Amino acid sequence: MRNDERFEIQRAFDLLPHVVGSSWAVVWFRMKGIKKPTREEYRKKTLEFLKKIEPVFDSYPKEEEFSDIKKYIEFRKNEEYEKIESGENKEVEIRYNRYVDYG
Repeated sequence: MRNDERFEIQRAFDLLPHVVGSSWAVVWFRMKGIKKPTREEYRKKTLEFLKKIEPVFDSYPKEEEFSDIKKYIEFRKNEEYEKIESGENKEVEIRYNRYVDYG
């Protein structure tokens, strides 16, 4: 698969963890009145919200011409989940810091 064929999926996975996962997590913590969640709690909640959009990740048909992009999506999804859990997603970590500092 050429890089240009997966460009849009790459961009989506660059943004979705913090735009969807962290944003929804922050609102959840605010509504619950939790001003200082631990990093682990924050990462877990971010991942929980990100996983709610998994049906989108699985939405391409099972037709042969989609098999490569579906494999790539599965790879990137797992990679992003691991980055969130391990604290390696810098944007998620920035949003955690911002929330606990300025809530």
